[in-house]
Amino acid sequence: MARIWLSLLCIVMVLPVTFAQKFGYVDMTYILKQMPEYSQAQAEIEKLAKGWEDEIQQMYEEIEKMEATYQAEEILLTVDMKNDRRAEIDRKMNELKEYQKQIFGFDGLYFLKKKELIKPVQDLVFESVERVAKNNRLQIVFDKSGDLIMIYTDPVHDYTDFVLEELGLLKDQTSN
Repeated sequence: MARIWLSLLCIVMVLPVTFAQKFGYVDMTYILKQMPEYSQAQAEIEKLAKGWEDEIQQMYEEIEKMEATYQAEEILLTVDMKNDRRAEIDRKMNELKEYQKQIFGFDGLYFLKKKELIKPVQDLVFESVERVAKNNRLQIVFDKSGDLIMIYTDPVHDYTDFVLEELGLLKDQTSN
């Protein structure tokens, strides 16, 4: 009987340790802001977006000029000429909308380029997070900058600096 109690006692003492999971969190936004590669990718994306926005703006201004010319000459035009001009303006507007969709729509060039430039940087961070998690025997790592809401976080569980160190980005804090 004593053996059974001793076995039960061992099981009861081991179970909480077995099911306890170590966790930590990182601030991905902060980490990415520390990475020059991410800043460069963001700058390139913004430059491309600005170029596309300017191009779309020029197309829109051309359509506005066509519309203004049509309005000014409408009285002088025959019904067929009015219909032709209106059709041309509508065709240009549809082209503009389609172009905007190609660039900024779901799976448009903007998002594909962003994915192409940002994904390698994110992969680098995720690999570093994985190494930090394994080195610190973490089962779960949260991103506190995401949609996950953490009401309270004990800084002892913050592994952001470990990831920055793993990436070679941790600056010496004591030299300030």
